[in-house]
Amino acid sequence: MAMQGFGLWGLLMLAGSLGLLVFGMKLMSASLQQVAGPRMRRGVDALTEGRSRGVFTGLALTAVMQYSSVVAVMVVSFVNSGILSLRRAIPVLIGANIGTTLKLLLFAAIGFSAWQLSSVALPLLALALPLLLARSPRLKTASNLLVGMALLFLAIGLVRDHVPPPSAATMGFLHTLQDLGPVSALLFVAIGALLAITVQSSSVALVLTLALCGAGTINFSSGAALVLGENIGTTFTAIIAAQAGNAWAKRAARAHLLVKLIGVAGALVLFKPLLEGIAALTQWINGADPRTDASVLKWALAYLHFAFNVLNGLILLQCVPWLERIVTRWVPAHNAPDAQHRLTYMEDPMMALTPELSLLEAENEAVNQAKRCERMVGMVRKLLLTADPEAQAALHKRIAKYARISERVELELSRFLAQAGIGATGEATGRRLETMRSVAHSLERTAASLLLMARTLEHRTAEGLWFDPVQRRDLLSLFDLLEQAARIAVRNLEEPGTCDLGEAERTDQALRQHGRSARTGPEPQPDAGTRALRSSPVLSALLGTGEEVGGHLLNISRVLAAAQ
Repeated sequence: MAMQGFGLWGLLMLAGSLGLLVFGMKLMSASLQQVAGPRMRRGVDALTEGRSRGVFTGLALTAVMQYSSVVAVMVVSFVNSGILSLRRAIPVLIGANIGTTLKLLLFAAIGFSAWQLSSVALPLLALALPLLLARSPRLKTASNLLVGMALLFLAIGLVRDHVPPPSAATMGFLHTLQDLGPVSALLFVAIGALLAITVQSSSVALVLTLALCGAGTINFSSGAALVLGENIGTTFTAIIAAQAGNAWAKRAARAHLLVKLIGVAGALVLFKPLLEGIAALTQWINGADPRTDASVLKWALAYLHFAFNVLNGLILLQCVPWLERIVTRWVPAHNAPDAQHRLTYMEDPMMALTPELSLLEAENEAVNQAKRCERMVGMVRKLLLTADPEAQAALHKRIAKYARISERVELELSRFLAQAGIGATGEATGRRLETMRSVAHSLERTAASLLLMARTLEHRTAEGLWFDPVQRRDLLSLFDLLEQAARIAVRNLEEPGTCDLGEAERTDQALRQHGRSARTGPEPQPDAGTRALRSSPVLSALLGTGEEVGGHLLNISRVLAAAQ
């Protein structure tokens, strides 16, 4: 697929276009982080709340912009900025895939027509100019956002312009690749992916595919395989743009690729039935068989593109958490598991540090830490129920490790927020920064208290003490309440602005009432044995420390409620 006239100069132009694409994504992400106040976050949340709404948002954006690659890069930028979560981004990307099929159906009906990307970019730059000259820092940030969006449009157009598509004549060799059995389909999928990467437009790639079919170079089956490959190639732009982003941006781009790869793999497994179904549909709607009548090939390939993206999207929409887990393992933070990390969300040294960005990342990090504390409660509970010495030693090691991580995160998070506070303006931003400092401290104290409970249980084992059934029941009830308190803290952190303080206070009250009841309960009978009698102080210590854990978790909800 070598193209005439593409030498060193063409390579430099292509490299410059890709550089402009990456810079545009970075500028847009940084600007989004600076202007992303509560209103913008609520707007994004409203547009992506629920999978069906996310799909509709992606579909509508692609219908308006006409380029799914632009929408994909914008989604990656939102994920990179922390405004959009990976789980909510995946349905938007699926919707963008469906949206681009509508344009191809329109193309089959009235011919190829799409906006020139420069006709979108230049008006955006015109809007940015007066904002850039304004004195208000917020208006200047808004101008940077518009410039970043304009650069994305320009860069994608330049990438396509500086790698002109090969002509149908130069691809005549494809005729010789059609008689290789099952290997032919794989080859044409790969060629289709390269073709879409080259032209950066599924519409342009489909035009060339139709030209090849119309000239008799390839048949309907080979054209269908090219279309499947072109679906993979359109993810290339977002993958390139994400290289300058953080791990979450890379995961969003890989999720887009993964959706396409899974769909193409399924389509190849059912390739013959799929083609027969498309041929029958074309025969029914257009009155001709695409395998024998070239005049309806454009419809058949458009139907294939539509069916592939819609069916694949509907199926994978039910598997969003599974897709999220795969890409999270595919792109680990700092090349290490999350439990062995420094700060997961604060890893992009190229990104300008702004108070809003710091708050978004701190909130994400606090959720991560709260979930870690919730897991620690489960570990200490398991330690109470475990009799095997090796299993107990492993649990002690994990709990101590989590406590060290918590201490380190609190230190780094406090330092990070202090640095961000230097550039903070406005009383509201200052209050939010102070809230996150308090939350980080409470989470660190929670982890430290849970470690103390684990050491108390370790002391019980070393002394050969044990709990009678009543004592064990009291402790299990204690851990039930602690797990409930931890879940409430996590939920309040995950949904800022909707903190349920009443539920948190009721749980803490129940926890303290349970402690008083357990302490004033009947003492073990003398026939229970000396060791059971001696375990009563251990029980009292565990109850007291458990109440401290509940108090730290309640403090998280209190400071969040006060900041609303």
